[in-house]
Amino acid sequence: MTIWQPSLAGCDGPKYLQIAEAIGEDAAAGRLPSGTRLPPQRELAYLLGVSLQTVSRAYAEAMERGFLKGEVGRGTYVRDGSALTAELPSASLVRPDAGPIDFSLNLPAPSPAAEALARSLAELSGADDLASLLDYQVPGELAPGTARSTKAAADILGRIGLAARAEDIVLTSGAQHGLLVALMACTRPGDVLLTEPLTYAPITAMAQRLGLKVVPLASDQEMLCPNALEAVCGRVAAKALYCLPTLHTPTTATLDAERRAAVAAVARKHDLTLIEDDVFGFLPPKRPLPLACFAPERTLYVTSVSKSLAPGLRIGFLHAPAALTHAAQTAVGLSSWMPPPLMAEIAARWIEDGTAERLNTFQREEAAARQALARARLPTELLQADPHGFHVWLALPARWNPEVFRMAAEARGVKLLAGAAFAVDPAKRPNAVRLCLSHESSRTRVEQGLTIIAELLQEESDRSALVL
Repeated sequence: MTIWQPSLAGCDGPKYLQIAEAIGEDAAAGRLPSGTRLPPQRELAYLLGVSLQTVSRAYAEAMERGFLKGEVGRGTYVRDGSALTAELPSASLVRPDAGPIDFSLNLPAPSPAAEALARSLAELSGADDLASLLDYQVPGELAPGTARSTKAAADILGRIGLAARAEDIVLTSGAQHGLLVALMACTRPGDVLLTEPLTYAPITAMAQRLGLKVVPLASDQEMLCPNALEAVCGRVAAKALYCLPTLHTPTTATLDAERRAAVAAVARKHDLTLIEDDVFGFLPPKRPLPLACFAPERTLYVTSVSKSLAPGLRIGFLHAPAALTHAAQTAVGLSSWMPPPLMAEIAARWIEDGTAERLNTFQREEAAARQALARARLPTELLQADPHGFHVWLALPARWNPEVFRMAAEARGVKLLAGAAFAVDPAKRPNAVRLCLSHESSRTRVEQGLTIIAELLQEESDRSALVL
């Protein structure tokens, strides 16, 4: 069996960076297919004539950049090349009461949604026109079911301050599909998409598939900075900005109204389209108005019921300016034809009869309870969080490498994501990890996981975990 060995001829810079970059290049070129097990570090060090420390550091760098993953006791493997894997770990969505505690998945807490679904299905069984829920519905044509769903969507958006007309709302199969639709509607291959420096990982994967160039902005206080946006727009002919102004992933930050107005002003000055991801927007009891309220003529606003009601109810709402509504409808048709009419009907009924408000209140209260556990167990000086958010952003002591910390936590039965998973520029990855508190089945398990993390923070970094 041939052992992989990088070619470092003609490479400059520190050896560990040369090796890490060679891993990335060979993975991208297919010379290191996804799932390939890399040589043990001692063996590769011997072959290259370098120290074990150099190879260990190279593997850690490659893990930080998302090229590799380490499995304790098994070895080091090449990751799937898709950036989607950073935000969507290969884990079951089943929520067990035993086994590893999963802080990696940003999903709502288990709720009474199943009871609500049983009632809705019973009511639907007696409806007169069930056939329409099993037929094709053309995007843009307001069939009775679609009209009801868009009207309900306009109503729920109005509750957070976004005055919306039903005809300006495009139904999607969840918010992630809504983001893809938004990108398809307002960009073309070769366009520049601006993002925050830390962002929702799948957006970069989508941009790559659509042939877009992603340019991260500078930030201050881990928030979108209008001055940085102005500076980049003065140098780059950007087409759109993607951002998460409310309960940002992964930092939990929320932009105040003043910053939102400033961002809107810069976008208007430079004819920039705004893509506002407001998937967590229904959670805070009080929040600034959506960014779309400050620049309605150029904002594609995307949200869904996945975080506030139930993740399996794959219905999203895209509010588009009139100039982009048809393009968004066309993008839905190209990418999925239509969201499932039955799910759209259920979501509409829940909005109309108050079920949506009750389920969202449950999520809000459960999130607050779990956030209180985090504040009680974790060092407050390292913690960034929102009382009504699903996740927390945990800065690590300088002695800890985030990937080593992730592996050490997993070895103790807790899954989480290192900050590199969200960094648009791999060279500027943060020394932090994200913990999602909502996916676990109970507060007891959340508390157990937080206790493990707190204990780990007090220990010295065990870099031998990388010598696999």
